[in-house]
Amino acid sequence: MSRLLGTCLAVVLGLVSLLGWGSTAAAATFEVIMGTDSGLLAFEPSSLTISAGDTVRFVNNSLGPHNAVVEGHGELSHADLAFAPGESWDTTFSDPGSYSYYCEPHRGAGMVGTITVE
Repeated sequence: MSRLLGTCLAVVLGLVSLLGWGSTAAAATFEVIMGTDSGLLAFEPSSLTISAGDTVRFVNNSLGPHNAVVEGHGELSHADLAFAPGESWDTTFSDPGSYSYYCEPHRGAGMVGTITVE
């Protein structure tokens, strides 16, 4: 009897594992382009909603130099300037909330964005 119960338990646990029940979803990576293809000084997209633990990859596209400074969160900011097209860095957002960010050299031109972490 105990052997049968052990076998049943093994089958159930195998199905749970196979179906992904009880496991957490893998974190995702989202891309934000700095400087649009049409030549605008903007983040694209300028508004993004992600889940806690997800990563945002900021990629220099054109019209550099660019950076991304997250207001009130130096630990999430990348103050170094990206000059070359394709230059990038990743920032992981662990805590839920709304995060406003900007490009220091182009803030006055309206290069700002918001990341909402759920």
